[in-house]
Amino acid sequence: MFGRRKVFRSMLAILSAAVLAVGIATAPPAAGQTSPAPALYHELYRPQFHFTPARNWMNDPNGPIFFNGQYHLFYQYNPSGSQWGNISWGHAVSKDLVHWTELPVAIPQDANEFVFSGSVVYDKTNSSGLGTAANPPLVAVYTSAFKSTGIQAQSLAYSVDGGLTWTKYAGNPVLNLNSTNFRDPHVFWYAANKNWVMVVALSDQHKVSFYTSTNLKNWTHQSDFGPAGAVGGVWETPTIVPLYVNGDHKRLKWVLVVGLNPGSYAGGSGDQYFVGDFDGSTFTSDDPTTYTPPAGTLIGDGGFEGDTYGDWTAAGTAFGSGPAHSDNPTNRAVGHG
Repeated sequence: MFGRRKVFRSMLAILSAAVLAVGIATAPPAAGQTSPAPALYHELYRPQFHFTPARNWMNDPNGPIFFNGQYHLFYQYNPSGSQWGNISWGHAVSKDLVHWTELPVAIPQDANEFVFSGSVVYDKTNSSGLGTAANPPLVAVYTSAFKSTGIQAQSLAYSVDGGLTWTKYAGNPVLNLNSTNFRDPHVFWYAANKNWVMVVALSDQHKVSFYTSTNLKNWTHQSDFGPAGAVGGVWETPTIVPLYVNGDHKRLKWVLVVGLNPGSYAGGSGDQYFVGDFDGSTFTSDDPTTYTPPAGTLIGDGGFEGDTYGDWTAAGTAFGSGPAHSDNPTNRAVGHG
């Protein structure tokens, strides 16, 4: 996770693909005049479709939630620079998932911890006691990455003003295994058992752990899933969702999505998913725990893994004399099929 591009959760990434502003072309300066500094969100290389903060580094979307008529998007953020560091939760809101307003940092890093990925829930019954019956809180469950030890543990922050300001829970962390690879909690209410469920990654073990709680503060381990599927890299950002099969409400399946960083079958970072059953405590996959991807069919390769285009001829000036290759030994070559 440190310094590397983490996998966006496939179920959450939709929220980050939204228009923040629309660039408007301006007339070029007259002869003898200098070009003015670009207006914010009108910069030459500024994305105009995907959400971006006004400044600095961002990464994983965290805890998207619809509350009181607004969509809230939180995300991994460095409020002080353009590279990984000072990891906090940035915050933006929208009423239409298209136009976003960036708000101040929601959950900042401090002298003790970075604020890694997690989720946000509406504690409607105030089970946590962090709000009141009349004003239940929003609760963020996130990974505290402690700077002095590297330990990763699960912590809480809460908001009683609709998500505008957040307070870290004084009893943090609420779940600690003294592990340096224990992160990215996805928390949801499991109505059948009337409790909260946490899905969290034991990253270096290629496992996902399931915990339950009645108050978001005290957690009981229920089961582990894995190793399974792709295990070439660490497991991160797990998510589990129920889906009906072809719309048939008598056939419910659960889909467990797990990020890999790196280690996907296609190379680099990616997601894998497992389809199966979940009873509130244990996930059972329908598929075998091991998987061998098909070899595939190579079509018109022409030597693109090498230093030349082989039998292919490049037209125009957009291409160099051969495929480009990265200087980073952990990256695949650019142009590799």
